[in-house]
Amino acid sequence: MTENKHVKQWLDEMVELVKPAKVVWIDGSEAQLAALRDEALATGEMEALNEEKLPGCLLHRTAENDVARVEGRTYICTKNKEDAGPINNWMETSAMKAKLLPLYDGVMQGRTMYVIPYCMGPIGSPFSKVGIELTDSIYVVLNMDIMTRMGKDALTQLGDSNDFVRGLHSKANVEEENRYIVQFPEENTIWSINSAYGGNVLLGKKCFALRIASYQGFKEGWMAEHMLILGIEAPNGEVNYITAAFPSACGKTNLAMLIPPEVYAKQGYKVWTVGDDIAWMHIGDDGRLYAINPEAGFFGVAPGTNAKSNFNALESTKKNTIFTNVAHDLDQNTVWWEGLDKNPPENVVEWTGKKVNGKEYTAEGGKLAHPNSRFTAPAINCPCLSKEFNNPNGVPVTAMVFGGRRAKTAPLVYQSFDWAHGVFVGSAMASETTAAATGAVGVVRRDPMAMRPFCGYNMGDYFGHWLEMGKKLGDKAPRIFNVNWFRTDDEGHFIWPGFGDNMRVLMWILSRCKGEVDAVETPIGYVPNAEDINLEGLDDVTTETVRGLLSIDKELWLEDAAGVEELYAMFGDRLPEELAKQLAEQKARLAK
Repeated sequence: MTENKHVKQWLDEMVELVKPAKVVWIDGSEAQLAALRDEALATGEMEALNEEKLPGCLLHRTAENDVARVEGRTYICTKNKEDAGPINNWMETSAMKAKLLPLYDGVMQGRTMYVIPYCMGPIGSPFSKVGIELTDSIYVVLNMDIMTRMGKDALTQLGDSNDFVRGLHSKANVEEENRYIVQFPEENTIWSINSAYGGNVLLGKKCFALRIASYQGFKEGWMAEHMLILGIEAPNGEVNYITAAFPSACGKTNLAMLIPPEVYAKQGYKVWTVGDDIAWMHIGDDGRLYAINPEAGFFGVAPGTNAKSNFNALESTKKNTIFTNVAHDLDQNTVWWEGLDKNPPENVVEWTGKKVNGKEYTAEGGKLAHPNSRFTAPAINCPCLSKEFNNPNGVPVTAMVFGGRRAKTAPLVYQSFDWAHGVFVGSAMASETTAAATGAVGVVRRDPMAMRPFCGYNMGDYFGHWLEMGKKLGDKAPRIFNVNWFRTDDEGHFIWPGFGDNMRVLMWILSRCKGEVDAVETPIGYVPNAEDINLEGLDDVTTETVRGLLSIDKELWLEDAAGVEELYAMFGDRLPEELAKQLAEQKARLAK
């Protein structure tokens, strides 16, 4: 399918290593994909769902030991440890290869190797990048078809270039003790073995689009960020684009697909989704920052997704979607998960594949669907998909937003003083952990720019790269903000309504970018005047409520500064002096 000598040479080497029974090139044709779906159904790897209610949709289950990203088994391998940094698991490149080569030796004997050429970003975009994933999993092929631009077009995009990411995946025996997800950023290479769960095996997603791409951006002068991209269209047709970074389970997909509240909808405002998870950003010919979404689909967390929390995401799953580790309603031949509605089916198979008797669920945690169960849905299904989704040049970014779950510390919204202070704000992000990463849930951890699990090189250098991008952008840099939808009262209830009403905060952000409203200068940044947050149509939230949501407890912020200091200490002399200076200045302002 290609005459690219770099691809052919690498493929020959990998075939010799894993020794598949046969090699199949994935051309992206519907006929080939239909045959693979039929094969997966015949072997029981997938199950077909109700063609009337969920046309083209499939159900898949992973092994019970293989249900989430495994950060403890995810490595950044470089020649020098300092280049991977203190946050990443590291092993020297050749040492890791020596460890993994025996696991890969002959691992595909008796199996088919699928060769998946794929493009991250719109075909024809100068900002898109090509990868090739070798896998022994039909599940991976069918998911990559949804999540990327896969097949012949990707090879056309690559041409005879050697600039492609080399991905090798084998589910092997899905052994937990031999599971590795390894990035070699200096070699444009990803190796994944002994997992069959999406986030570990769809190598275009976090592995390439963030870990490898963040390093490529560092070297090439652009940014790969864990950010949604949305556009707010005013009644006059003007669209302003916002990117936003949140750790998992902080409402990122909900915000990306936000439905305007009535107060804005009746005026003619619309919200458009460009991306729900990842933004690649470059400086355009006009000196502004432009963002593309490198993905073609949504890999969303199912539990909690419903018609109220995220109507557009739910609509996106209604056809040609793959559901992983959700419950199977046998009467309807449809799917169910906690939070979909209040009526769990009784004739049901839980996510582990076991038939449930009555209401006694056997899965750990007593859930019908796994807390990290997923849907892989084509972006084209999304009712609010932006018409700029495939724009090869991307969309211009007006504002960048950081956020996380903070019960008491961060106000509803504040603006950084300038770009460098905004980088400090992003670097200091913290949130409660969620089921998307294995480990304890509900623990507050520092997650700079929501990139802690995804930065493919030393995070001290990554902060430096952000500062450098700000210098290049100058006065054309997007304004940087921080939001917190998750402030709670003394009983632990959320005070701000969230969901679509978050648009009220975004509208203040855009007003600030245009210089239309004033703000109050505080030790941590510019905070709105409570009266400037539009509360029309909100019965339970008063200006006084907002005033409370915008309050700043200096003692809590000084405590928080200790956590930032602890984080910064990890980077030693790789921490940019500018960030240490920003922290010292903020502490001084708080102490006044």
